Amino acid sequence: MPHHASRRLLGRDRELEALDRLLRDVRDGRSRVLVLRGEAGVGKSALLGRLAERAAPLPTVFAAGVEAESDFAYSALQRLCAPLLSHLDRLPPVQQEALRVAFGLSAGNPPEMLLVGLAVLGLLAEAAAESPLVCLVDDAQALDLMSRRILAFVGRRLEAESVALVFAERTSGGQRTEGFAGLPDLTVRGLADDDARALLDGALSAPVDARVRDRIVAETGGNPLALLELPRDLSPAELAFGLGGPGAGPLASRVEDGFRRRVEALPADTRALLLVAALEPVGDAPLLWRALRLLGIGIEAAAPAEAADLITFGAPVRFRHPLVRSAVWRGADAGALRAAHHALAEATDAGRDPDRQAWHRAHAAVGPDERVAAALERSADRALARGGRAAAAAFLERASALTPDPTERARRALAAAAAHLAAALPDRVPDLVAAAELGPLDPLQSAEASRLRAKASSMTHPGLGAVQPLLDAAARLTPLDPAAARETCLAAFGAAVWAGRHDASGLRRAAQAARGLPPGDETAGVFLRALVTWTADGPVAAFPLLARALRALTRDEDLAVLWPAANAAVELGDLRAWLDITGRAVRFARTTGTLSVLSTALPYRAASLVYTGRFAEARDLLAETPAVAEAAGMATHLVSTSLLNAYQGRERPALEVIGAMEREGEQRGLGRLNAMAACARAVLHNGLGNYPAAMDAALRGGEYQDLVVHHWTCGELVEAASRAGRPDVAAGARERLADWGRAGTPWALGAQAVADALAGAPERAEDHYREGLDHFARGGLGVFEARTRLLFGEWLRRQNRRARAREELRAAHAAASAMGMEAYAERARRELLATGETVRVRTPGPQVLTAQEARIARLAATGHPNADIGAQLFLSPRTVEWHLRKVFAKLGVSSRREIEGALADR
Repeated sequence: MPHHASRRLLGRDRELEALDRLLRDVRDGRSRVLVLRGEAGVGKSALLGRLAERAAPLPTVFAAGVEAESDFAYSALQRLCAPLLSHLDRLPPVQQEALRVAFGLSAGNPPEMLLVGLAVLGLLAEAAAESPLVCLVDDAQALDLMSRRILAFVGRRLEAESVALVFAERTSGGQRTEGFAGLPDLTVRGLADDDARALLDGALSAPVDARVRDRIVAETGGNPLALLELPRDLSPAELAFGLGGPGAGPLASRVEDGFRRRVEALPADTRALLLVAALEPVGDAPLLWRALRLLGIGIEAAAPAEAADLITFGAPVRFRHPLVRSAVWRGADAGALRAAHHALAEATDAGRDPDRQAWHRAHAAVGPDERVAAALERSADRALARGGRAAAAAFLERASALTPDPTERARRALAAAAAHLAAALPDRVPDLVAAAELGPLDPLQSAEASRLRAKASSMTHPGLGAVQPLLDAAARLTPLDPAAARETCLAAFGAAVWAGRHDASGLRRAAQAARGLPPGDETAGVFLRALVTWTADGPVAAFPLLARALRALTRDEDLAVLWPAANAAVELGDLRAWLDITGRAVRFARTTGTLSVLSTALPYRAASLVYTGRFAEARDLLAETPAVAEAAGMATHLVSTSLLNAYQGRERPALEVIGAMEREGEQRGLGRLNAMAACARAVLHNGLGNYPAAMDAALRGGEYQDLVVHHWTCGELVEAASRAGRPDVAAGARERLADWGRAGTPWALGAQAVADALAGAPERAEDHYREGLDHFARGGLGVFEARTRLLFGEWLRRQNRRARAREELRAAHAAASAMGMEAYAERARRELLATGETVRVRTPGPQVLTAQEARIARLAATGHPNADIGAQLFLSPRTVEWHLRKVFAKLGVSSRREIEGALADR
């Protein structure tokens, strides 16, 4: 448990009251998550200790981040979960395996982060089923990357598991640790002046001048540790008369300096003992004493350190404060550090913990050492086998630095760069690639170096400027690894699609490069040929190749080409293929926990559902996306959100998202975002009946032929221009939609028919409207079916065929209202009024179910069991059960079979 002292909780009534509320909620069956934030020494660890005391007799588990261990994947997470592993057998088998492999308890396929996160969530829930559970994590800013990401994920998904998850996070300059943003937090500040003076007076053994005391209180900001430690450096004369003082500089640094001076005053053996303890991150007392014996240091060396209140030797060994550990570590010279690491390496059991032994040997090495480097590479392999890509990258980077042979050093540097890229940590890649290029690289390695640098650049700057580096890398790979060259060229096409109008020649350059590649029948090769044809010869020529590429998607592994597959389906106007691809991608990503697929698949799937009219399901998926989003998924999330808001006709939220897209597009060189923003504006203003604004937006959007978007924008432009009195503009857009109709899909044919009705021969308008309705109904395009009925009804009313107009307008109003197309429903209502029919304005009733409850209710109604619902929504089955009880009560039903009917009634 965290070290704490009761005296340091003076003046902490606010924080203690918050912790008491948290415990009451957990005992009442609710989960609570809290991040205690504050500077070093402000009392966060003491509060965790007091929380542990007040939680008794509830089971409590504890872990802490340790800077020296931050490169070991899952290290803190495993310490937190170790006491709970007796509940592991209650989890679904796939989650059991993920956790066992991640923790090194068994061999298996490397687990993805989301699957491990879901397994940890389930483990906490199962442990809490017997008694409320308290989980405490100190020094969260020093957690290893995987532990930090997974615990943040779990913190966002806990709801009804009777779990308290409390982090203590050191902040500096107001900065927060990556991953914990958005979790409930409590800032722990310095003590009030009166409490600070009382704490200071109780700690001093000599009289203090009142002005000196006030100065110390002011300079420490009431920080309890600083109040206790900084005056130790003042002599009685300085305390009594105000000579000298604590000095300037950051508070944590001054406190650490004070600890360092106290350490320097200790005997040499005691300093060496403290250094070994500082480098041994888990407080393993037997290991510590074995290492000290190797250094010839006896147990008597511990007494001065304990007397100085710097460390406690128990099971486990604990420093008084993390700043003591860092003071010892940073204050040691290089020779002492190497000696301590060497002793720890010799004392570590290579059979039980080969990775820590290799890490200590690496830090004990004076210069390059192939034996140590090879051991680190084996550690990297083990980390990868557990899903620890970031840990593998750290091992490989250190291995490269210790490799004496230039060829091997370059190979390991490239492997480290690839591991950083796989861990979605592209910042280190350029330096590692540059290091690799200092050594001899064969042509394939040199080409791979270019590819890694280009992919890292495209991850951090995915728009303007990302295309050419990928094309250059593809060119270098072409004679050496044609399949890798095609994959890299396809990535360049993706970058060009996103850059759009901001790199107008990007697609042409990608197509020219692709023509020089050997043809390939793998999925990436087929899509590449289709995109080359689309760019060079136009969409119509590409339709057969796009259709062939979609038919080639027969395996889940093919979903690595999700972006071209989804775009191909939409370019063809094949909604059913789009739904199938995105549905498979979401299922695959959920099952495997593949974040890189899921973060893109969710918003793609949401957009496909928008066009079917299933707005509620689309909202559900978009609500999940921020919890799993990587950079790759955020732009697509904005696009899908803007479309949903535009079709709902909610002007203010829609314009907010559209504005964010426009700013993001300009700042990051993502022209596709600007194109989609223009399209969404046109949809919104067409729904609101503001046709000149819709036409202006559609014209801006159509200035560049973006993949997929140009068809959507043309459809909006025909409607807007024909209503705004610009038949010439409408006619031009109609001609472009006629080309789309040659795809032969219901969506494309329906769009062409509606354009013909709006901008073609007036005497054929009715036939074209009916044709459009038939195509949209056949294709499952509920949104366009409703819009076409509205346009048809408006046309019929202008023809003075009021009775027939009412039929279409009633159907349009009912469909738009049911789907949530509020602006289009209002348009239909106004048209019905113009026919002489009164329509009651729908007033939304109270929200009976929360968004989470509605999602769970819909899944339960379709037969999904609790475990499956939990896996889909990243909730524990117990939280799902808790929500379902509330759903049953709110809907007045007693079984899952009744939910669907009750939802329909509501």
